[in-house]
Amino acid sequence: MKVGMIASHYPHPSHREEFISRVHRVRKEFLRTPGCLSADYWVSADGDAVISIVQWESEEASAASFAAVQAAGFALDLAYDERESRPREIVRLVAP
Repeated sequence: MKVGMIASHYPHPSHREEFISRVHRVRKEFLRTPGCLSADYWVSADGDAVISIVQWESEEASAASFAAVQAAGFALDLAYDERESRPREIVRLVAP
């Protein structure tokens, strides 16, 4: 069963470019892992949010992708921190 994730991040303007660069690198690592069907990121029209959208063929593939990204040295800090203006919104998706 396909699964997905939409993550909305709200970096402060002074951290926006750094955040976009990091999301770009994580995207590339996700795409290298077996079972990752797609990974992309967008910036909202107003520039306030960086939105990641990832899709996997299964929950197991999703877990393997996250493990691979962490093993590659990327900190998948899913918690809110001082670089952001408000907490992240993460929505997990399951195909019907």
